[in-house]
Amino acid sequence: MNRLMIIPAAGLGSRLQSATPKLLFPVNGRPMIDYLFDLYSPVVERFILVLHPSSEDAVRRHCAGFDLRIEYELQPSPTGMLDAILIPHERMRCLEPSQVWITWCDQIAVSPETVAKLRETADREGEAAVIAPTVVRNDPYIHFARNDRGEIVEILHRREGDHLPELGESDMGLFCLSWRAYMELLPDFAREAPRSNVTRERNFLPFISWLAGRAAVRSFPVHNEIESVGVNTADDLSRIERYLRNEGK
Repeated sequence: MNRLMIIPAAGLGSRLQSATPKLLFPVNGRPMIDYLFDLYSPVVERFILVLHPSSEDAVRRHCAGFDLRIEYELQPSPTGMLDAILIPHERMRCLEPSQVWITWCDQIAVSPETVAKLRETADREGEAAVIAPTVVRNDPYIHFARNDRGEIVEILHRREGDHLPELGESDMGLFCLSWRAYMELLPDFAREAPRSNVTRERNFLPFISWLAGRAAVRSFPVHNEIESVGVNTADDLSRIERYLRNEGK
């Protein structure tokens, strides 16, 4: 199985008050990208890092120490995750992966068990356009609203000013797309996707609800809320560092 992972990582870590690119920000003394390489290199054959131009040299120097297939793309302007994910689109025509995995660079608390479950589900559900682990958690940052048939029909974002329920279903910042979903359906969605009202970015997650009635979306539950926490603030950092220390990482 030819799996490739895109890591949108053009963020500068401003909320962490970091002087380094966000994906090199240390968590328990290790850059975030190191955790991602440890977690996903057993299941994906190649990584594409989407970087801000100011970060490229530092990231390339750091990643030169890994015996991995790593390629680089640049996102000069912070126009959103949707645009970042599509930047390698032309490169994909040559690489032709059977699965396109995506993770946010700060989602380093995802467990190996969740990664294995995603791999097994993706290999079994080969026709699904998108497969994603989700968790039911208090005070969600993202909420997947479903209809009576269980289809995800709306994505609510706290940062976009949406009203979220106290208990919601959140993503893990981890997704698997089929070849067709990445090469055909995602560009179709992007052609009509507007900028969000608050951040003025083009978000990726509404693609999942857009797929309702067009293609199959699969999800599976994860029960540890910490896996859905990204390292965005000092409080997030403290929480993730405690969790990883307890896990021996």
